[in-house]
Amino acid sequence: MRSFSPDEPERMDLPQPVSEELERDLDALEGINRRFGGWALWDRLAARWLDPNLEDAGPRPRRILDLCTGAGDGPRYFALAARKAGVPVEILGVDAHPSTLAIAARRSAGFPEIRFREGDARVFLPAPGEEWDFVMCSLALHHFSESDAVRVLRRMRELGRRGAAVLDLERGLVGTVGAWLLTTFIWRDPMTKHDARLSARRAWSAGELENLARTAGWSDCVHERMRWVARQMIRFETRARSGLRLLPRPGGG
Repeated sequence: MRSFSPDEPERMDLPQPVSEELERDLDALEGINRRFGGWALWDRLAARWLDPNLEDAGPRPRRILDLCTGAGDGPRYFALAARKAGVPVEILGVDAHPSTLAIAARRSAGFPEIRFREGDARVFLPAPGEEWDFVMCSLALHHFSESDAVRVLRRMRELGRRGAAVLDLERGLVGTVGAWLLTTFIWRDPMTKHDARLSARRAWSAGELENLARTAGWSDCVHERMRWVARQMIRFETRARSGLRLLPRPGGG
């Protein structure tokens, strides 16, 4: 059973200044995401969302909204993938925590196609004239209660003109043991250890995530799982595509 209490927040979610501890925690999250399934799921999204043959896409940039962006590694990944594909993009990363956003903006200084803005994923409102082709949320939905997770998913459904995707942990023995091992032997900072182990207990089972998506109106979604690394993704798309091909992963590999 999922264990969640709003009175026991993850430490990265607490109000705090930019610090070495927060930087190390965000570094650890990026490393875990890169090595244990997150990038593999982003590969699948990039192949679809940045396909040069996407029907009706036209010459304008693909517009991607990343809710709960953290240190901005998702936007940077998609910006690099878009450059390799020759597809222009405009990416907005949104996060509720100013210190995390400051780190994300600094790390993304070489990416003019990326902007950042403070905002709450549950009620995020675009600026006048903004619209988004695709909306994503990575490794963050488990930070929310069930009712708030449905609010986030519903908002993503409303904002994603062409589609949306949620990538998150999958609760189970693999995730629990993996979090314990990684924070015992590799990423051992107190914040990372606390948050990773708490996240494993807060993660959604596959069935729970499917129920959340259905409740939020994602009736036509696709659920993909990577059980050996306890990762899962639910996505929906509203337009067909032709000539689908895989894009090279940024940085090779």
